[in-house]
Amino acid sequence: MPPSNHPIVTLEEAFLSPHVRSFYASSNFPDPNAEDGLTGYATASLMEFGPQRLSSMDSNGISLQIVSHVPNPLPLDASTARAVNDDVAAHIKNMPEARFAAFATLPMKYPEDAVAELRRCVKELGFVGALIDSNCGGRFYDDSFFWSVFDTAVDLDVPIYIHPCPNEAVKKVLYSGNYSEHIATSMSEYAWGWHNEAAVSFLRLFASGLFDRLPTLKLLLGHCGEMIPFQMERTANVIERQWPHIGGKHERSFRTVWDENVWITTSGFFETGNMPCVLGQCKLNRILFSVDYPFGKNEAGVAFLQKLKEEGLVDEEGLEMIAWRNAEKLLGVKAKKR
Repeated sequence: MPPSNHPIVTLEEAFLSPHVRSFYASSNFPDPNAEDGLTGYATASLMEFGPQRLSSMDSNGISLQIVSHVPNPLPLDASTARAVNDDVAAHIKNMPEARFAAFATLPMKYPEDAVAELRRCVKELGFVGALIDSNCGGRFYDDSFFWSVFDTAVDLDVPIYIHPCPNEAVKKVLYSGNYSEHIATSMSEYAWGWHNEAAVSFLRLFASGLFDRLPTLKLLLGHCGEMIPFQMERTANVIERQWPHIGGKHERSFRTVWDENVWITTSGFFETGNMPCVLGQCKLNRILFSVDYPFGKNEAGVAFLQKLKEEGLVDEEGLEMIAWRNAEKLLGVKAKKR
């Protein structure tokens, strides 16, 4: 049951495009979402964009779902990204009422194409931002090669969501060991590694000076901030004390950037034991609700929302901010109570 008499917006909710599966097949690259793979249990739900998804939203009082494509360890080309976005736009348009919005899928390997696609998705298709993988085929975004995409996001006043993505190079060095390759893959991704890497991807952006160059850039991080709230004190203190002496002279502090440029979502984290730390290290108006559907269950997500208030972690106003008000303000969407 819904936790209260208000709307609910979720914004790290996944889908899988047949265009991407065809791209993998034509590239002779193993399909990371194959039905017999680690996430094969979710493949059918990822590809379904109709009654099943809507029924789960309705039964849990979810008003609006912001959808985005699952990670792509093989960077997409421009034509595939465009086809994905066109399909999502058509799905949204064909819905009898406004139940979905979308983050753009971008061909980050080709920044000029990514810039053009981001502009098209926001200006023509009405998308609310973009979701990008934490690495682009193993390459990170502190490389100025990618910065035109962030420039464009600032120009359009939309956020960029950095989502974890597999990284084979990192997996071989840190996670392959005296156990099966399936366990190594799981450890390098969902169980631990790619959350750490998403945090590192953000830290690299900070270290590069991108936030001094773009002080109004808006970034989203999922999974309760990808470990950063739990490391905040040490990370911020080391950067403040040590980096000025080793070439890291930043106009804006790490904590300032965190407070002013970053929003986090709860995607897939439904234990309230995490939340005192998250609430202590993140401003309340920077925390947004997410389920990570279909990997996370809507039922578990709304039960988590209810527990936040029952356990006294937030009051009714705080619950509303997390459940929908913060999303409305950041993304410019409107949600109705279901």
